[in-house]
Amino acid sequence: MSSEKEASRRSDQRSTTISPTIGLVNTQNFETGPRWAVIGIFFILLFGALYLTASFLLPVILALLFALVMSPIVRFLRRRLKIWEPLSALVLVVGSLMTLTLGFYMLSDPITNLVNDAPRYAAAVDDELRSVRDRLDRFQAAQEEVRSAASEEAPGQSGDDAPREVVVKNPGLLDNVTQTAPQILASIAFSLIFLYFLLASGDLFYQKLVRSMPTMSDKKRALHIAHDIERELSRYLFTITLINICLGIAVGACLWWVGMPTPVVFGALATLLNFIPYIGSIMGMALVGVIALAEFGHLSAAAVPVLLYLACTAVEGQFLTPMIVGRRLEMNAAAIFLSVAFWGWIWGVVGMFLAVPLMVCIKVFAGYVEPLTALGDFLSAEQPRHTEDDED
Repeated sequence: MSSEKEASRRSDQRSTTISPTIGLVNTQNFETGPRWAVIGIFFILLFGALYLTASFLLPVILALLFALVMSPIVRFLRRRLKIWEPLSALVLVVGSLMTLTLGFYMLSDPITNLVNDAPRYAAAVDDELRSVRDRLDRFQAAQEEVRSAASEEAPGQSGDDAPREVVVKNPGLLDNVTQTAPQILASIAFSLIFLYFLLASGDLFYQKLVRSMPTMSDKKRALHIAHDIERELSRYLFTITLINICLGIAVGACLWWVGMPTPVVFGALATLLNFIPYIGSIMGMALVGVIALAEFGHLSAAAVPVLLYLACTAVEGQFLTPMIVGRRLEMNAAAIFLSVAFWGWIWGVVGMFLAVPLMVCIKVFAGYVEPLTALGDFLSAEQPRHTEDDED
């Protein structure tokens, strides 16, 4: 009897309908916005975060890149020579610090001379621009009219009531260096300390990476990605560094041959600026042209060092780098230019230096992730393989 009552009660509950006027019971469907809008908002927030956290992220990324380059050395010393990882990491970090200190010390006097002569260089460029304006006879006439109109007293005003010229002095180069030097030194110290901990940990990163992956296939893929990024990036940076050093020696020798002052500084600048593709060479040629104009006094004579600089970079970019680096590590020129422009916009000059290493990491990572295969093909300079269907 009780079972019949229970069955009837359940059937009554199933047959009972709730009025649709009760808002809490009605099922409401919320439509999300377009997917592209969500992706766009994500990238806007990401770029804003990258820009606002530059003072923290840049030392971290620099330390990570140097750790990827130096990790094979630490691993080799551990396996072959049985040297403890913290000891080899300490030697590498201290050696890097001593190299930076020695480089700054050796270049401090020539750079100081260039900074002290900066007003003379600016005056020489200004004189040359004035002569060009005189030859063209365009801007000089307008400038004289403006000056004559400004020197005349306004009607109804006495000499004492005439408007006075106000000159706003901007901070000089020395003041800017003094203000930014503590922050730069703190960033370098933070990056070196973080680099030491990364190198001293040995293979701890790979162990944590394997443990964090859920399946065996994911573990193998993660290890392949990490090892390939380390190998490709260390190979690329090592090769490019050797090429840039050779370029700096060639540029310094050519500028010394034509009588340019402080050729050692220009050779070092050529080495550093060549880490920035395309834009670095333009910056180096512009700087050489300005100082050559101040030293030689004529555009024809000042063009010789610039042309020599251009010849060295052209040989390096068109013949030496493709021959040594090879097609496997070559990347799309348009993608490199966009990467340099983008990271320079986000992080300034340091972002320009990091543009190509970051592209190498993204290219290797995209090669292992199927949805990002198109991105990897776009970043690569290799021509896509045509299938038999395409040929038919």
